Amino acid sequence: MTDGDGIVEVRVEGARKSDAGRGRARIPDAIKTKLEVLSGDPVIIEGSRLTVAKVWPSDEDGQFVRIDSDTRASAGVNIGDTVRVRTGSVEDAQQVTLHPATEHANETASEQSLRQQLRDDLIRKGKQIRVEGYGPYVVTNTTPAGSVKITGSTQVELVPSVASIEESNKNPADSETERPVETATTYEDIGGLDEELDLVREMIELPLSEPELFTRLGIEPPKGVLLYGPPGTGKTLIARAVANEVDAYFDTISGPEIVSKYKGESEERLRQAFEDASENAPAILFIDEIDSIAGARDKDADMENRVVAQLLTLLDGLEANEQVIVIGATNRVDAIDDAIRRGGRFDREIEIGVPDVTARREILEVHTRDMPLGEDVDPVTVADRTHGFVGADLASLCREAGMSALRRGNHDAAELEVSYADFETAMTGVEPSGMREYVAEQPDTTFEEVGGLEETKNRLTEAVEWPLTYGPLFEEAGTDPPSGVLLYGPPGTGKTLLAEGIAGESGVNFVRVNGPEILDRYVGESEAAIRDLFERARQAAPSIVFLDELDAIASSRGDGNEVSERVVSQLLTEMDRAASHPKLVVLAATNRKADVDPALLRPGRLEQHIEVPNPDEAARREILEVHTNGAPLEETVNLDELATSTAGYSGADIEALAREASMRAIRTVATEIDPDEIEQQADTVTITDEDFEQARQTLNERQ
Repeated sequence: MTDGDGIVEVRVEGARKSDAGRGRARIPDAIKTKLEVLSGDPVIIEGSRLTVAKVWPSDEDGQFVRIDSDTRASAGVNIGDTVRVRTGSVEDAQQVTLHPATEHANETASEQSLRQQLRDDLIRKGKQIRVEGYGPYVVTNTTPAGSVKITGSTQVELVPSVASIEESNKNPADSETERPVETATTYEDIGGLDEELDLVREMIELPLSEPELFTRLGIEPPKGVLLYGPPGTGKTLIARAVANEVDAYFDTISGPEIVSKYKGESEERLRQAFEDASENAPAILFIDEIDSIAGARDKDADMENRVVAQLLTLLDGLEANEQVIVIGATNRVDAIDDAIRRGGRFDREIEIGVPDVTARREILEVHTRDMPLGEDVDPVTVADRTHGFVGADLASLCREAGMSALRRGNHDAAELEVSYADFETAMTGVEPSGMREYVAEQPDTTFEEVGGLEETKNRLTEAVEWPLTYGPLFEEAGTDPPSGVLLYGPPGTGKTLLAEGIAGESGVNFVRVNGPEILDRYVGESEAAIRDLFERARQAAPSIVFLDELDAIASSRGDGNEVSERVVSQLLTEMDRAASHPKLVVLAATNRKADVDPALLRPGRLEQHIEVPNPDEAARREILEVHTNGAPLEETVNLDELATSTAGYSGADIEALAREASMRAIRTVATEIDPDEIEQQADTVTITDEDFEQARQTLNERQ
């Protein structure tokens, strides 16, 4: 290797998710100019060790280099460290020796397959590389020595024994205190949580790596960070990534494992964990499911109270110079004792929420980067269709898509490919966990299936779909979109169908709750159900909350019904909170508008009132077309005459009319043919004028 003259000192930053395992060094244009290198050129990165990487373009400015966890480990650096980057040249590798970096490396790897996967990669002795589909490996020898490029003629020798960077790298600059190679979760394995990850790193890495900064400022470093949010959003994953990336002792405590039936044993286990962390400082202590041992204290829970008191004592006993940070994780933050959550104990609470569409795309890119995707698979399209999915759901979705590809019968590994149809199949079996308690639908209904009501559909589109789709226009106009919409009108006019239609048109989560389902005989349960409903809807936004039969839970207060009054008060509170959420729309429907409490109908709550009347003649004609589309109508059937003769019918009545006429036509054929001949005679079914006339008489008799 011949080194160039250019040398630049830069800060290490994490790689982009798509660069993980690819040996790329993303360098801003200004740095590339100083080094006089172009994209694809080799650069030498010098931390406590030397490694080589391939220059890749960056659209950012600054004094940094973005490299993945394998390259960071090979250079012996962490994010935030300073490295020297210089130019260099590489020769074609004649021979390369690889050792697995872990015992879990894929045993089916062959020297030929490794050479094919690594072709054109830049390596040097002591570099850790990740081979797609096979696992992490360490380069223990190269011929010639120095930085080399693997070519189609390179001889790759695979030695089965596990090796580490420290064992293979003979650089004199290496120190015995370098961190061991970690092949677990890295920052590049966490998609869609960059902001949250930065907050966690700020609270953890600085106190452990540079405690003197806090001393200089005359402040105590933070002692703890509480991560909270729905299950599956990545709380534990962040803790594991931090443990892997930071030079610190790491210990995990699972909350339920602390609990013991013997008095004092639970507290002893906690004390021992804190003592071990202090003895091995700098250290990170991770308490998963912390709500199970730190719940709100009460007089009837002696053991729980003692554990909480012990945890408080241990947190207070951490000295500023001990360099011990405690991370807690929970999906029930409100269940934790208030004393735990005050400053000086858990100094910062960071919400790890349900990912938005951009975050979902990143997560999908992480989980599909080693997956052989078909050309028709676009992560952006999949992300758009997975509202309410958390990281764990998306991981399950990718796994199910892969299983779907396997079930198609092609078990040739070289030809396996995951298509968009596989993701479509997977979506039918994976539900968004953020909405499991209240079923989140994405209705297939569109406005084409809603006959008539053109003005109503237009108003509903403006009130519901526009705020979800054209948010920037509302901001530019300096106005807020309607906070809620009430559909009212006689029974059977299509209020629920319209709500499903607008959800289908906008493609967002649709959460339908019938008013009576909310009510519970136990004090506080109905209000809790409403709180939980709106909280789930916020987590799965963009979403539409549809409250059907609103009058059942929001009747006018003052009639002496205490449950109803409490429910209305809770609903008013949640409506006020929903008004400030740009991606949450509340829809309600009732056929008894006069019975709904007036406070709910004022501006700022359900402020848009859209009447859904019985259809006029033109609308009845459209509804008949919808419900007879594809039906075997006799040529004499005149839909215009039917629309005229059904004055006063609601949309539901017309649907029932079409169904009853169809049943009469089926009954006529079914009584005249042998059951064994049904398939051959099915095309003889015809719906006649007489069928419609008899159906109308039947409906009139029922009413």
